[in-house]
Amino acid sequence: MTRFDDAALLSDRFRQHAAVCSSPLYAALMTAMADDWDAGGPVRAVCAGWEHAQPGSVVQLRLLAGLHRVVLRGEAPALAAYYRNVGGTLAPEDAWPVAQTVIADHVDELRDGLALAPQTNEVGRAAALAVGLADAVWRTGTGRVRLLEVGASAGLNLLVDRYAVRLDDGRVLGDEASPLLLDGAHGPVEPASFELVERRGCDLSPVDAGAPEGATLLSSYVWPDHAHRFERLQTALAIARTDPPRVEAASAGEWLEQVLAERPDDDVLTVVWQSITRMYWPAEELARVQAALDQAGRRLPRLAHVAMEYGAAEAGAQLTVDVWRGGAPDGARTLVAGVHDHGLPVTLHDGVRVG
Repeated sequence: MTRFDDAALLSDRFRQHAAVCSSPLYAALMTAMADDWDAGGPVRAVCAGWEHAQPGSVVQLRLLAGLHRVVLRGEAPALAAYYRNVGGTLAPEDAWPVAQTVIADHVDELRDGLALAPQTNEVGRAAALAVGLADAVWRTGTGRVRLLEVGASAGLNLLVDRYAVRLDDGRVLGDEASPLLLDGAHGPVEPASFELVERRGCDLSPVDAGAPEGATLLSSYVWPDHAHRFERLQTALAIARTDPPRVEAASAGEWLEQVLAERPDDDVLTVVWQSITRMYWPAEELARVQAALDQAGRRLPRLAHVAMEYGAAEAGAQLTVDVWRGGAPDGARTLVAGVHDHGLPVTLHDGVRVG
């Protein structure tokens, strides 16, 4: 996980991120944005007032997403020529003069867009969820699942059973006939059969996956060089449009307290799922979520918490699975796999088997 210095100038944060960014286009644009900020150009007009924003707010990505939305709407064809996801082929390092003009022409819109927190709703993370679900199903012996996601955005990962997650041996978790194939689950995983009897999520700002505006918003947070991620998202959105998942506007702790108070049938496994949300929660929210889980674990017949979150800085994202059965925690397993930030690959840790 990349962390940025709290005390650094906004332009310094842009440069720090550019130095580690895996998108050549965004690395070039962030470096030029930093210079433009220092020179008092249109980037300063857009970002004025955000000088002391928390590093986790990633102002640079909010600005780039707003710029991307202009491109996706077809309003900046000259800039689109640098965006691989819409067919652009020009060299990233030459994009800034064109981007600077587009920023100057859309200052008010881009400034308003900074209020929108990034929501990629990264579908690749469904591979981690599928592996975690399989682990929980095998450990509890229960394949009827009530899936609850906190920080769900548009809820695309709640559709995990409608995707195909391919294992090393060619077998699949989920729907073998799905148009969305997630290839990159590594390690000894025995496919588990499960049925989602309920799927619900919450988010502070839910995105409507079935609306064109929602699709554009989510697409704008995917880096243009990562065409495979862009295509993956478009496929997931097409699947979601047939039966959009239910995502309610609520904070994680408050929502979990309410939905976990509902007792499912005794043969149902309740699974709470989250991915890269913890870093955005204040300490009191973290405590409230954990308390809701502990309380529900003592009361529900079966509960699992599947989480893809950052561990130690050098370890990257980790998949963990915690299970409660019969009112008590099952401490047999917590750490399961290492996971790429975007979800793929998912690699089981040494000595871990699922199934």
